[in-house]
Amino acid sequence: MNHSTPGASRPLRIGLALVLPATLIALLLLVEPTRLDFAISDLFYQPGVGFAGKHSYWLENVLHDRAKQGVILIGVLAIAGLLASWLHRPWAAWRRPLGYVVLAMALSTAIVSPVKTLTGVHCPWDLTRYGGAETYTPLLAERAPVVDSPGRCWPGGHASSGFTLFALYFVLRDRRPRLARAALLFALGLGSLFSVGRVMQGAHFLSHNLWTALFDWMICLGCYRLLLYRPAAALQPAIALEAAPRR
Repeated sequence: MNHSTPGASRPLRIGLALVLPATLIALLLLVEPTRLDFAISDLFYQPGVGFAGKHSYWLENVLHDRAKQGVILIGVLAIAGLLASWLHRPWAAWRRPLGYVVLAMALSTAIVSPVKTLTGVHCPWDLTRYGGAETYTPLLAERAPVVDSPGRCWPGGHASSGFTLFALYFVLRDRRPRLARAALLFALGLGSLFSVGRVMQGAHFLSHNLWTALFDWMICLGCYRLLLYRPAAALQPAIALEAAPRR
């Protein structure tokens, strides 16, 4: 027998949805993954030559520029749909879901630039280890004297273009669960692909992009909880009122 409340959201697994990413954030703050970052970036760097993907047409023009434009197109379509929902009454039911997608994607990408400016973390290709002029300093450490210019590499910006699509998972999870899972895998895969590409180019350490994934997940989750999540307990009084006999 199905005991679910009509119109209610599927229950959120707080352990997986919130506690796990929050724990990862705490671990990354407590244990700086510097050795792992360097070990992975070293695989793509050759002294005297540079990073393997620095001048790759496929990584720069296709995976970076064109792919980012594709994600932007998704956001533009969501905005257009939201505006259309005010003009075309049959689409009114999609107003809140589309509004959620627009808000979640906008916040996920908008935080990147100001946080980069605030933290001043350098890219791998800026560091003396990889032929640059800057000294590496951990995320929470005081920035070393800047030789060229402040860094703007934490968190990863391009990875956010992929991980911002976590919004598609949340907007679909209560309507089309199977499609939502596919959207989640797509967002994880695309964000990871963007991340690896930028690591190969020397633009980011792997941990920069892991931070991006965690930020985007928490933003999309928070917006979902505020705008779309409808717990069964909150719907019970309304359902009971509708079911009550009229006198």
